[in-house]
Amino acid sequence: MNDIRRTILWVIFGFSLVLLWDQWQLHNGKKATFFPKPELTAPAAAPAPAAVTSGANALPTATTAPVAASPGQVPTSGSSTTAAAREKIEIETDVLKLSFDTEGGSLVRSEFTKHSDLVDPKKNMVLLDQSSSRVYMAQTGLIGGDFPTHKTPMRFSGERKLKDGQDELTVRFESAEINGVQLVKTYTFKRGSHVINVKHDVVNNGTVPVSPQLYMQLVRDGNKPEGESAFYFTFTGPAVYTEAKKYQKLEFSDIEKNKVEFEKSSPNGYVAMVQHYFASAWLLPEGIQRENFARKVDTNLYAVGMITPFAELAPGQTRSLSNQLFSGPQEEKVLEALTPGLDLVKDYGWLAMLSKPLYWLLDQLHSVLQNWGWSIVALVLLIKIAFYWLNAKAYSSMAKMKAINPKIMEMRERLKNNPQQMQQEMMRIYREEKVNPMGGCFPIMVQIPVFIALYWVLLSSVEMRNAPWLGWIQDLAAPDPYYILPLIMTLTTLLQTALNPAPPDPMQAKLMWMMPLIFSVMFFFFPSGLVLYWITNNILSIAQQWMINTRMGVPPQFNLPKFK
Repeated sequence: MNDIRRTILWVIFGFSLVLLWDQWQLHNGKKATFFPKPELTAPAAAPAPAAVTSGANALPTATTAPVAASPGQVPTSGSSTTAAAREKIEIETDVLKLSFDTEGGSLVRSEFTKHSDLVDPKKNMVLLDQSSSRVYMAQTGLIGGDFPTHKTPMRFSGERKLKDGQDELTVRFESAEINGVQLVKTYTFKRGSHVINVKHDVVNNGTVPVSPQLYMQLVRDGNKPEGESAFYFTFTGPAVYTEAKKYQKLEFSDIEKNKVEFEKSSPNGYVAMVQHYFASAWLLPEGIQRENFARKVDTNLYAVGMITPFAELAPGQTRSLSNQLFSGPQEEKVLEALTPGLDLVKDYGWLAMLSKPLYWLLDQLHSVLQNWGWSIVALVLLIKIAFYWLNAKAYSSMAKMKAINPKIMEMRERLKNNPQQMQQEMMRIYREEKVNPMGGCFPIMVQIPVFIALYWVLLSSVEMRNAPWLGWIQDLAAPDPYYILPLIMTLTTLLQTALNPAPPDPMQAKLMWMMPLIFSVMFFFFPSGLVLYWITNNILSIAQQWMINTRMGVPPQFNLPKFK
């Protein structure tokens, strides 16, 4: 049993060294040795940008018409206009700087003026983009016939900047008639909001009835966000939500292999592109039937979207459909207010049931303390109080183990040539002293899900970005620039290890010291908020362990390592 345990620990130790070396290579501007990231390359033939949409009320007739079009009918790449005829339209509000392309009225760039870039904090965060290193756009158009699409030239009208004292800004993109059908996109931006309301008007100026269908899609390359740490294990890619199947993440690799499974047809839900801290999503009002799709568009280029029908338009008739495009930070309360299930783009993983109440409590503490750093400290304190008696049992068991440790060590030395008798004698000592060697583990194991859930809360919460704590910590989502917190975390971890009883097995004793050192190094790459949470937990654990040891008459002592 000891040999198996020893082997497992050495495997963990070796893999940890591999991860640390890889991160050290990246930290020094070199390519990763063992886990290289894909090169940031734009697709060879990126589709032209397209338009964003949102709005309020769809026509009742649009809610019942069946969806007949296939995602394959949605245009992919190419262009119907020359480069000289196209124009980038810059729109600016108090929180957004947007670029639209007159080809299709597509949103091709979204910059957030209240959020800094992860790699260069002096720049604003850019989510949607069409550049040599990134392709990420929002597109809409009509299918079901030869109608205007996201490749069709459009004429822009409207103001380009939200003025002081103005709460709304509205712009229009109008296509020329194609087979008598004209598409008009009206975008409405509101002060302080990352939600864009868009109304699609379809005008039939032809001589025959038409039945167009509206598609809305998000097109993105398959690269991870620049500057994303390999230690975060966050999801990047498309997602589909329906009431029937709930939140479904789609891996780029599965889309490429045509192995993704999700709810294809639904009267509710949304489609989204998700990455750490930020997301984009197309939202339709509840009750409107839509067909969801995800597909590979081009080399390293993927799309997720929805298709929804218009009722038949007679000659001279106009119909409208309104929806919303969200492109912004994953602020939980904002997401919850927009549409059911949108808050799930803030990915808490399999412990969401624990993470959501922990975030709620953290948010309540912040409303009182007005500082996310001190709110983290207060939250960990409350959790330690809630688990006080479980921790007390664990530390009491450790204290008993420490008290009988000299007897165990003497016995091991005496019977070192007789392993079977040594094991029997050890069990006898445990029975006589009424010590359960696992007594210190179980109470701590019960708490592990809570602390993992809290880890994901702190890792996923965009509120930590650019949030100061004190002194040199001006961004709880960024690593400590001077490595002070990771060093304190390492010292407190070693102090806690020294207070625990030394394992009888010398190899286990060595690993017990080496593993905290190895995993502490990982915290040099972690966000400051996570390190602060771990330091607070360590300090409170040390204080409680010290108090219980003293109360039980087992003077606290430091079991220093013996590497021979």
